[in-house]
Amino acid sequence: MSKDQAIGAAIVIVCLIVALGYIGLLFFYDPYISGIINLGSAANVHFWTIATPVAIAFIAILGIGAWIGFTMATTPPPKPIEEITADAKEEEKK
Repeated sequence: MSKDQAIGAAIVIVCLIVALGYIGLLFFYDPYISGIINLGSAANVHFWTIATPVAIAFIAILGIGAWIGFTMATTPPPKPIEEITADAKEEEKK
């Protein structure tokens, strides 16, 4: 695995961890609620009105980051410049 592929794999892993952590904290952690959640309250409606599009946008941005990392991780490394120049010199001789 080349350096670029390792960096790409790290980007994918970090984006997935951040996305899962964000979803967990946003939707599953609320220290102020005890017992049954009342979805009819104005505070909850306001929260979900703001949180849903923000969550979708944030996950979309992390998805783009993960896609870039995946592309970097799966793309083979380019040929070294020495090989390119050697190939070019050989073609000029022909």
